[in-house]
Amino acid sequence: MRNLCCTILTVMISFTALCQTTDSISKPARIADKPVKTKVYRVNYFVSGAIIAVGMGGDIIAIPRLKHKATLTNAEVEFASSPDQVDLLNTVDRWALKQPAANRTMWRKISDDGEIGIFLLPSLLMIDKNIRKDWLHLLFMYVEGHTVTFTFYNYSPLGPFFQNRLRPAVYNTDLPMDARTNSNNRNSFYSGHVASCAYSTFFMAKVYCDYHPNMGAEKYLLYLAASIPPLALGYARVRSLDHFPSDVAVGFGLGAIIGIVIPALHKLPCSRNISLNMSTSADAVGVGVTWNIDSGRKLTYNK
Repeated sequence: MRNLCCTILTVMISFTALCQTTDSISKPARIADKPVKTKVYRVNYFVSGAIIAVGMGGDIIAIPRLKHKATLTNAEVEFASSPDQVDLLNTVDRWALKQPAANRTMWRKISDDGEIGIFLLPSLLMIDKNIRKDWLHLLFMYVEGHTVTFTFYNYSPLGPFFQNRLRPAVYNTDLPMDARTNSNNRNSFYSGHVASCAYSTFFMAKVYCDYHPNMGAEKYLLYLAASIPPLALGYARVRSLDHFPSDVAVGFGLGAIIGIVIPALHKLPCSRNISLNMSTSADAVGVGVTWNIDSGRKLTYNK
């Protein structure tokens, strides 16, 4: 819980610091021949705040239970690492059992430090002045999505609250027995690190695409780029003997889905097809409103 609170606090400080580099009050927009500027997302601070509070409260209950499962017995470790049980693993997951124990500490540090860095990546959205003006909305959405991701990990049937899959470390005979019998070794499925990081990067990609709806096929390259950090972190989690590749795959998929769904749930109806223009003549001053219908028709009202 301490790590969760520190992470959320760090994210909030980063968003706020980047936003304060410019004036908090938007300049009046020019309306002549310019698209009407409206907010992309609707955020109810009370609802989002309640979701965040409930999610963090749920973490307080769940995390101690996940960290203090029953310690593995020597008999369980010996049974799990027997050839018959290893053969039950699929070919891809067996790759995790081939990782050297000597590098475990290094890879674990890489994954822990990398997770913090990936958490902060969405702060780069504040470089875009159109996105920066809605920083408070985005901050609430981002923290809300993380609490949903954590809660799904803690309480869904897919998470370690219900699953007791053993980590690859249990199978590694090069590790001391106390490292193999640790109660936390029952929490292999699925990777919470990867889920949280996939949420962060896909949230970032989704928000950027929503603010730049005319990107076209380039948005697929953006989502491809969003896949790289969580997959790299997942690789480190496998090398640290904490997860199997299938744990990483499930965490990646769930985090990516939540990262896309949360902004989509907050998104306002598209209004980029509405524009205002002004015209003047010797006899009158006029204001025109143009609405481009999706079907290609254009409705124009002039006064």
